[in-house]
Amino acid sequence: MGFLKNKLAVAIVVLSVTFLVLIGYSAKREKVSFVENGVGVAVNPIQGLFYKINTKAKNFTEFVTSFSDVKNENEELKKRNTELESKEKDYDVLKEENERLRGMLKFKDQNSEYDYIGCDIVGRSGGNFLEEFTINKGKKDGIEKQMAVITEDGLVGQIGSVGDNWAKVQTLSNENIAVTSIVQSTRESVGVTKGYKDGRNKKLAKTYYLPLESEIKVGDSILTSGTGIYPKGIRIGKVIDVEEDKGKVMKNAIIQPFVDFSKLEEVLVVVPKNKLNIR
Repeated sequence: MGFLKNKLAVAIVVLSVTFLVLIGYSAKREKVSFVENGVGVAVNPIQGLFYKINTKAKNFTEFVTSFSDVKNENEELKKRNTELESKEKDYDVLKEENERLRGMLKFKDQNSEYDYIGCDIVGRSGGNFLEEFTINKGKKDGIEKQMAVITEDGLVGQIGSVGDNWAKVQTLSNENIAVTSIVQSTRESVGVTKGYKDGRNKKLAKTYYLPLESEIKVGDSILTSGTGIYPKGIRIGKVIDVEEDKGKVMKNAIIQPFVDFSKLEEVLVVVPKNKLNIR
């Protein structure tokens, strides 16, 4: 069988060479002989077949080479895209941090009657981060128990306990925290704001003991009154509902705190100027 294939290949080559010689010869003549024409008719389909096979093989080789180049280029583009996405995320984090720090600096400048110690939140202090967390500064930095803790958005809570280089902050969501407060729009209405959970266990706050004649309404802001450990005028939250307790002759207001305790990263500890003694 192999012998027959070899003979066929030799015959095709001989016929092709003969045909080329005849073409060269006939190019000098005006007419093609009967034999030349017969050879051309016989050989031409075979040449066409070989030409098509050779062309397809060439195109396939070019496709494979091109596909490999495209694949390598695609992998490189994916790598660069991943690097750019990572840099974009880092940029967003730094941008958000810069905006928070600028806000705190602006707050400090506008409320210069107190000193402030900037602290980073370094961990949870118990089962519920919304009620208590740990900061990275303590006694050595001038922090004492019951000092107020804030951000530029408003009141966070107070220092619950303190060590040499750490302290635990109890937030307004903790029901043990009580803050004397006023309604910004009426000023004369004084109450006590404490942590509160609604029927869906959502962490809110509630202002108690407002007089029944108080004109407090939904949308009003609640501020610290300045009585006790909290400086006056710090924003606590916005009124989202008002309750009347005619039996006790008073009103209560449900408050949405201005500070989102789940997103805190840095806080300011408020220090009276005559107590600050940072080493």
